[in-house]
Amino acid sequence: MRARCAIRPVSASELEQLAALHAACFTDAWDADAFATLLAMPGAFALIAEEPERDAPSGFLMIRGAGEEAEIITLGVIPDQRRHGVARELLAGGMREAASRGARRLFLEVAADNAAALALYRAASFTQVGHRADYYHRADGDMAALVMARDITIDGGGIEPIADYL
Repeated sequence: MRARCAIRPVSASELEQLAALHAACFTDAWDADAFATLLAMPGAFALIAEEPERDAPSGFLMIRGAGEEAEIITLGVIPDQRRHGVARELLAGGMREAASRGARRLFLEVAADNAAALALYRAASFTQVGHRADYYHRADGDMAALVMARDITIDGGGIEPIADYL
């Protein structure tokens, strides 16, 4: 396991960098304007992961909150930095920030065939609470999304350490 990442908020001047990170992680990349629109929504925030030995960020997380609920909009780690705990640290930081903003329950949607993400979320005590058929539209066919959720608390009592499986 590597040294811990520095997890910090994304600034408005980093939207292009956020878009570049998203493009490195996903086929259907969002541009800087899409991130600007999402971050302008009430309750939205993004975090970025920086590792001491890298010149560029290695991952990001975006969450949107409303009242006592929050939703993970996107979470990505660049391919050559995966399986080193970056996503786990982003997720823990995002849960703490969402809880500090008043969220008590965190939701997400994940492709049913995304084994790595499912392992991460299950290790973080997320459980499946729903299913959306044909949610993701891909060139090789549509894929269902699993809706997952977990409770969070501001004092950290509901945020258990995530198992070190990476």
